[in-house]
Amino acid sequence: MNSTTPAIQIENLSYSYGHAEAVHDFNLTVEAGKCYGLFGRNGAGKTTTMKCLLNLLRPQHGQVRVFGLDPNKNEVAVKRSLSYVPDQVAFYPWMSVRETLDYLASFRSNWNRKVEQDLFERFQLDPAQRTGSLSKGQRTQVALVAAVCPETDLLVLDEPTSGLDPIVRREFIEAVIGAYQQGIPGQRTILVSTHLITEFEGLIDEFTLIDHGRAVLTHDADAARERFQRIRARFAEPPPDIDLKAALRVHREGREIELIVNGGGTELMERLRQYNPQALSTESLTLEEIFVATLKS
Repeated sequence: MNSTTPAIQIENLSYSYGHAEAVHDFNLTVEAGKCYGLFGRNGAGKTTTMKCLLNLLRPQHGQVRVFGLDPNKNEVAVKRSLSYVPDQVAFYPWMSVRETLDYLASFRSNWNRKVEQDLFERFQLDPAQRTGSLSKGQRTQVALVAAVCPETDLLVLDEPTSGLDPIVRREFIEAVIGAYQQGIPGQRTILVSTHLITEFEGLIDEFTLIDHGRAVLTHDADAARERFQRIRARFAEPPPDIDLKAALRVHREGREIELIVNGGGTELMERLRQYNPQALSTESLTLEEIFVATLKS
C-alpha cells in the first residue's frame, strides 16, 4: 500500500435512520501509522461512521475510503487489511474460546500465536471455556485477541474498553495497543472510538470530536494541549470586572478567577498581571477536559 495514501479518508459522509440523522457532512482523514481518536458522547455518530467504513452500512451521501479503496466495491481487500472490535461482541455460543480463535484464524493469512499466548496469560482466559458462558468483559477480551493476532495494517476499535474492569483496561491499553503499533513502527494504524478518553491520553496522536453527527473539533493531540489551558489567578481583594470575553469559560469565586482558554492564553495572562494577582498559574488541559470544555462552550 502507498505510504502516502491515508489509512482512512471520509468525505462529506451523511447517514440517517429514517428521519433521525446520525451523521451529517462528516469529514475525517487518518494518516497511516497514527493512533487516531474519535471522541464523542453515546449517540454522537461514532458507531455509524465506523459501520460505513466496514461496509456494514452504505453511505447515503459522501464517500469513505480505506487505504484508497471503496469498502463497497473492494470489500474483501478492505476487510483483509483491517481488524475490528465492535461495541457489542458476539460469538457462536457453543464454541470454546480455543475453537473460536482457531475458526477466526482460518480466515486470516497471518496469525501470531506468540501474541495470542501472551494475551491469554495477561487476560487469564480459559481456552476451554464456552463463549456462551463468558462475561461481557471476557467476550471483549477474546475479541481483542482476535483483532490483534492477525497483525493487520488497520485496527478499528469501537468502545474497546467498555465492560472491562479498570485493571484489565490498563492492561489492554499498555499491552494490546502498544504491542500492535510497535510490531511495525510507523505503519500500523488505529482508529479508536471512545468516550473514556482519559485511558487513551498518552496514545492518541490526533483526534476528532464528534457531536450530533458533526465534527466539532479536529486537532493534533499535543497541539491541542498547548492551545487549551486552564489559567488560575488569586488576588488580595475581589478583582474588578476584567475583560475576559476571549476565554471559553470564566469562573469567579471570591478572590479567585479560573479561565478555560482555546488559544490566546498569553494575552489573557498579561491582562490578569496588570491587576497584580497574588498568584497566577497555567496548565494544559487533558484531552478529556478539552472534550468537556468544547462541548460546554
